Amino acid sequence: MTIHILKNFYSNGKLLLTGEYLVLDGATSLALPTKFGQDLTVAHIEVPQLIWGSFTHTGACWFEAIFDLTKLRLVSCTFHSEKEGNADLIAETLLEILQAAKQLNPHFLQTEKGFEVKTNLTFPKNWGLGTSSTLINSIANWAKVDAFQLLWNSFKGSGYDVACAQNNTPIYYQTKNNKPLIRPVTFNPSFKEHLFFVYLNEKQDSKEGILAYRKQKEQREMHQDIVRISEISEAFVKATTLDAFNTLIIAHEKIIGEIIQTKPVKERLFPDYFGEVKSLGAWGGDFVLVTGNEQTPDYFKNRGFNTVLRYHEIIL
Repeated sequence: MTIHILKNFYSNGKLLLTGEYLVLDGATSLALPTKFGQDLTVAHIEVPQLIWGSFTHTGACWFEAIFDLTKLRLVSCTFHSEKEGNADLIAETLLEILQAAKQLNPHFLQTEKGFEVKTNLTFPKNWGLGTSSTLINSIANWAKVDAFQLLWNSFKGSGYDVACAQNNTPIYYQTKNNKPLIRPVTFNPSFKEHLFFVYLNEKQDSKEGILAYRKQKEQREMHQDIVRISEISEAFVKATTLDAFNTLIIAHEKIIGEIIQTKPVKERLFPDYFGEVKSLGAWGGDFVLVTGNEQTPDYFKNRGFNTVLRYHEIIL
């Protein structure tokens, strides 16, 4: 089978520093693209099939699928993992994204020949840095369609992760009238050597978190919360001292904790920690932002959290 490399797309991963949950309802949020992301390469093949392979950061294939291009339907799929996984579910989700892209651009995948597509993550899949959002952004680039429209037609979510996939600087992100508002911002705190990102050893299902938030939201007037979180997002960027930054973290955690009726992560897991800890994105897993000093990595590693990254190691 002759293969001709056609295109290569790359999308950045993401971390949501402020505005989790409320970004869904128009709050201004501070989002940071990461140095980690995902590649998508497209090659031409002679047969009218789409042969798909997804690879981990170590180069291991974790998912394979073959689609018939004439009817755009799944022919076969395989999921390779030590953990339980549903190859059909992953393949169906991928098919939905491809179909949604085709609806936005009917010329997409209209060819007598076929494609071999490979995706390569540059971060461990369980880190939650945007396996789906990087994929959607790259497929949108390949299909020449709007990535936000593709996201909202195939998934749900605010779109901040897609905005990070496309931008190489920190951004303020907001949705207004169902449209993304993206403002590049200079976020370069003088105290960034005191900022760490710690992985909590479990991947959080953001869909579940969003559903829980929606339930709580029905019983609470959100306008003031949205205004306050937007103000804190702006203040995060303007903070000139670590003390001021810590005060903002505490205020932010208190508001979100009250809304979703969950104890902040520091109170739950690290009550004796000497710095501050802030959840990022859906509460309960993935990475947290931690303020501290040279003793910070040891504190978390001694408690079994071995992935402790300094700001410059993860943020673009």
